[in-house]
Amino acid sequence: MLINNVGFDHITLNSLLRASSEVFNVVFGRELHCFIVKLGFLYDSFVSSALVKLYGKCGLVEEARWVFDQVSCRDLVLWNVMVSCYASDSLTQETFEVFDLMKKEGVKGDGYTFCSLLKSCCGWGFYELGRQIHDLIIKLAFDLDVHVMSSLVDMYVKNGNLYDAQNVFDGMTARNVVSWNTLIVGYAQHGDVEKVMELLSEMRLQNFRPDELTVSSIIQSCGDSSTSAELLQVHTYAVKNGFESFLSVANALIHVYSKCGNIDGALQCFVSVSEPDLVTWTSLIGAYSFLGLSKESITVFEKMLATSVNPDQIAFLTILSACNRGGLVNEGLRYFNMMMNDYQIIPDSEHYTCLVDLLGRAGLLDEAFNVLTSQSVACTPDTLGAFIGACSIHGNMILAKWAAEKLVALEPNKPVNYTLISNMYASEGRWLDVASVRKMLTDHCDYKIPGCSRVEVAADAMCSSQMIISPETLDI
Repeated sequence: MLINNVGFDHITLNSLLRASSEVFNVVFGRELHCFIVKLGFLYDSFVSSALVKLYGKCGLVEEARWVFDQVSCRDLVLWNVMVSCYASDSLTQETFEVFDLMKKEGVKGDGYTFCSLLKSCCGWGFYELGRQIHDLIIKLAFDLDVHVMSSLVDMYVKNGNLYDAQNVFDGMTARNVVSWNTLIVGYAQHGDVEKVMELLSEMRLQNFRPDELTVSSIIQSCGDSSTSAELLQVHTYAVKNGFESFLSVANALIHVYSKCGNIDGALQCFVSVSEPDLVTWTSLIGAYSFLGLSKESITVFEKMLATSVNPDQIAFLTILSACNRGGLVNEGLRYFNMMMNDYQIIPDSEHYTCLVDLLGRAGLLDEAFNVLTSQSVACTPDTLGAFIGACSIHGNMILAKWAAEKLVALEPNKPVNYTLISNMYASEGRWLDVASVRKMLTDHCDYKIPGCSRVEVAADAMCSSQMIISPETLDI
């Protein structure tokens, strides 16, 4: 167009900006921005909306706001795009500042506006603000908009209020697959597999076809509840309806079968994937690691490297955990160095926790201590806890006491820390120190909630916080 001296208009520029947004090409977008200013289209609300969206999708909210402020006559689309930019970046305060400014200028929001506002209330600490938006939605009659109500269900789900999420869902005059998925995902994340299966049946009765998100969420819930009967049902449904070919579903199946102790099922799901991605490989590595098959984890990891799939932080964390479980010190150190030197991945606290635990369990306490003291990111409560456990195993009370003092200073109100230290002293028969730690526990911490055991017997899950011996138990 430039070569042939064909003129630009607002539609041409909008299309170019939208194309840049799709591929997150902010460099070309900035060149377009200069071109837009030169041609005098910056004050065009239609073009500016696309430019604001581009900057917002690339995380450049300050640039997006600068463009927004340059436009004097803003239409509803431009307002919505600016609100969405802040909401997508979890900038709740800024989101509502723009919304307030919008109301002051007499612009009435639409369903898209309220979807963005509800999205910004999904973060921690904004639940009450979300409830106020709920009231406003009812007042302005947006409770008939299926997209707004689906967003409202999502807001309650992400704030952990399944009761209100269910009430909103039940009151919806119309539903779509997103509405069903949102509620199913909520119950799945809370491990309520019975409710998830109930919603799946109800969804199908109302002629809604579950998609891969629905199926993968249901599979994850089966893993969280440690039940196998529902998993087999959902897996059968996934195969019958062609969902097994979706990577999200296959990855979920691999993960859940490993949690149920069925490595053959996990491997079968992996084999069914024609082109496994990094998540698929990592899921299988984690499956072997979870079941204590560390050498098999290493074999799979090496096969992944041979297929030119580059591991990320999570993949390296998974293989380090496998080495830790199997006590494979040399392999663990090799992969730790490979992560830093070959792939330029900076280890985080979880990687250092695995490394310290690996060295400590092998009796290399001095090496583990050097890691703790040489790297500030390594000295975290989890890493110190692992180090204390290793010191307790090998009877090094001097290093254990040093780590215990650090741990209590970092987290003085966490009961598990005192329990760990108490067990350390008990293993050495130092009962006066045990009593002292127990007193510190009662002084600094609240009442500890009793643990709960869960076991599946004949497809029925039984849960108890106490072990009671009964004739039925003896028969089992």
